[in-house]
Amino acid sequence: MSEKVFDYKKEYKDLYMPKDKPVLIEVPPMNFLMADGSGDPNNNPEFQQATELLYGLSYTIKMSKKKGKEPDGYFEYVVPPLEGLWWIDEGLFSLEKRDNWKWTLMIRQPEFVNEELIQWATTELMRKKPELTTKKARFEVFEEGLCVQIMHVGPYSTEPETMKKVEAFLLEHGLKNRLSSGGKHHEIYLSDPRKAKPERMKTVLRHPVTRA
Repeated sequence: MSEKVFDYKKEYKDLYMPKDKPVLIEVPPMNFLMADGSGDPNNNPEFQQATELLYGLSYTIKMSKKKGKEPDGYFEYVVPPLEGLWWIDEGLFSLEKRDNWKWTLMIRQPEFVNEELIQWATTELMRKKPELTTKKARFEVFEEGLCVQIMHVGPYSTEPETMKKVEAFLLEHGLKNRLSSGGKHHEIYLSDPRKAKPERMKTVLRHPVTRA
């Protein structure tokens, strides 16, 4: 009998599968591989390399069992989706103006992953893909806390329309967006933009909030 493959999207639907209406959620601390960068993500070599680096490390970790490096507590799993945190240094963050964006790309890691396993995966990936700057990746616990999130269906360019629903929800429920006080616009990419039709792409949009 084949071993069940753990899928974070299915096991934690509250985190990955919201409806197209805003909802308040308490996001627990999670382990992530992260890589930072800046600027418009479109046609951005730094963005493309960060994506390749995070997927490369994540799949190397997933295959650790087959490489004789099975860590304690290992289980078969689906690599979680790519996520992005977006912000600017000063002023109001805008989804339309992208040249001043700062970003962190990240992929959630299973609970058994530790620094030792990350070091092993980094060495393995360096051997296979020496062109990748592996030192740009870091392993970190990210704790987001109270957030409002919504499912956006459609191209990235129409996200502002979906975020209007979030803004109305905040007003209605006495909540304050934390984007102006260190919080970051958060996106979880459930669709592959290379394969999905733009109008059918699904992206979770999440903002950290506080009760006003």
